[in-house]
Amino acid sequence: MHAFANPARFLRIARWLTPVLVLFGLAVAAIAVTWGLANVPPDRLMGETVRILFIHVPAAWLGMGGWTTIAIASLVELVWRHPLAGIAARAAAVPGAAFTAICLATGSIWGRPTWGTWWVWDGRLTSMLVLLFLYFAYIAISGAASREGASSRLPAIFGLVGAINVPIINRSVVWWNSLHQPPSLTMGKSAIDSVFLWPLLAATLGFSLLFGGVILMRMRTLLADMQAEARLRRKAMGTG
Repeated sequence: MHAFANPARFLRIARWLTPVLVLFGLAVAAIAVTWGLANVPPDRLMGETVRILFIHVPAAWLGMGGWTTIAIASLVELVWRHPLAGIAARAAAVPGAAFTAICLATGSIWGRPTWGTWWVWDGRLTSMLVLLFLYFAYIAISGAASREGASSRLPAIFGLVGAINVPIINRSVVWWNSLHQPPSLTMGKSAIDSVFLWPLLAATLGFSLLFGGVILMRMRTLLADMQAEARLRRKAMGTG
């Protein structure tokens, strides 16, 4: 792990890996979503509205995956003092929040014809909304710590504490009486017909690759900003 702690080494890898992930992610996601929207038949119960599945489910997965990334990076920063861990956590926050917002928006659009309402204070929906607020809080806390030159321990601790919400989201439809359907994908099992499952998996893979590319892109930007700020500080002190 510490082999990639050197920012120069990381940047050499990220420089070529970023466009690979972004381009492949865009291509796979575009093909999968087009496949799902144009070629998949209507569902027996949900009809044409089932097509939103191919955006809603990957967005939900990456909303939770983004915070999982923050939590893992925060743990690495607190325990091993990895110099890039805090940057990785900050980089994952904005795309994670974006996918969470997409999940909530598409879920609301899907819920209107399915449940007859745009929103219910259901366990799954409420915990997902809490996740979006957690993202906003993390972005504000980490941004303030960076601007003020404060310790990054507070954002890291918040990232770990906020991870409690991820299993709550995952198990909410099991723990509470919920309008939201129960899990369709579990370890080794699927309740989704293969005609929907394969484009769904392809869409999830494509959006995940894109998510990884965006994180690397943001990490490179954050590192560049830190290096530029350090150079300006040295010049101001007359040492650069």
